Amino acid sequence: MGTVRRLTKNGAPAFLAVDFFCGAGGTTRGLIDAGGYVIAGIDKDQRCGVTYSENNFNSSVDFANSRFLHYDVFPKDTDYEAGQQLELMDKLDSLIGYYKGKVPKVPLLFAICAPCQPFTSVSRKALSESRKKGREKDRNLLAQAAVYVERYMPEMVLSENVAGIRDPKYGGIWEDFRRHLENLGYATGSKVVCTSKFGIPQFRKRSILVAVRKELVREGYLNDTISGELTVPPSDPGAVMVSVAEAIGHMPSIKAGETHRDIPNHRARTLSDLNLKRMSSAKPGQSNAYLATTSFGDLTLDCHRKVNQRLNNKCFTDVYTRMHPDRPSPTITTKCHSISNGRFGHFDVLQNRGISLREAAILQSFPEDYVFYPTEQIEPIARMIGNAVPPRLAKFFAGYLIAASARH
Repeated sequence: MGTVRRLTKNGAPAFLAVDFFCGAGGTTRGLIDAGGYVIAGIDKDQRCGVTYSENNFNSSVDFANSRFLHYDVFPKDTDYEAGQQLELMDKLDSLIGYYKGKVPKVPLLFAICAPCQPFTSVSRKALSESRKKGREKDRNLLAQAAVYVERYMPEMVLSENVAGIRDPKYGGIWEDFRRHLENLGYATGSKVVCTSKFGIPQFRKRSILVAVRKELVREGYLNDTISGELTVPPSDPGAVMVSVAEAIGHMPSIKAGETHRDIPNHRARTLSDLNLKRMSSAKPGQSNAYLATTSFGDLTLDCHRKVNQRLNNKCFTDVYTRMHPDRPSPTITTKCHSISNGRFGHFDVLQNRGISLREAAILQSFPEDYVFYPTEQIEPIARMIGNAVPPRLAKFFAGYLIAASARH
């Protein structure tokens, strides 16, 4: 997973980029590793700002860090006072104009990876009314991002989201965004891919949308010249599948509740005595059926037992279990630090704990020197890691877009 940075012969970046909804910078990291210069990342969550800025330094032009722009992309109106569209456009006018002047022949890429929570299966009953309204507004983020595409007409667009965003129950948001790009003059392509096929040690299905301005598309990258649809690669032909043990097996052993003194974010969540018993009884890759027959007795959760009896079926079989060492990990979520929220137990039976934040970041393909702040906290960092676009995925598709474009 070493970093490969491609620059043009004259030392200019392969492309300029703006990363919308950048979060902690997974997409930005991938774009820089693909040889791009990321002008800025935009996000309304200021808690990601330090992590984003401290980890993403460009390797061309002025060698500056990627700027974190704390803005709300929506327009301000009587119903939404927080909107900052005009201010953001003024800022982007200045920044994009400046860097286009510095490297005038370098293409521009917009990464638009909107928050995925509005398109996941979390029960709406678990959300407050304010959060429900926020998620409903967030469903319009792609349409709002298209306004910026129309204003600046970047040569390339890359979008990533959960596989479920394509579901008709979300009102065709993904296809509407794609159709909008096509109406603006882009050739587009869309596919659901699994990150494990791109050298990322994780099973994570994602919807990918790529777009290149039609007049720039290389013919060999089209499914057919009549429809003008871009091919979306289902895998990285140069990558091999990476297992959990290969990815994190070298990390120093720590205990539940412990933080490694020398490795930032190598910190595991504390476990109760009961959960330590559960973990000590769990075998790598197995279901949690073991809970009924441990040496400590039946450790099955009462709530799970009741659900299983009512449905006459085994449910929640991945919680309180260990990862399989010889396979990629399950999807890393915002609860990746918690053994009660999925198969997040460490594969090593000598370590009775969930995976650490650092290990979760590695499974997301972040470099090991990518530090998440504030380092003394768990929940905010797990949220950043789980919400991130895997850098290696962004790197691959940025490189693909550059290859598909005649302007490089």
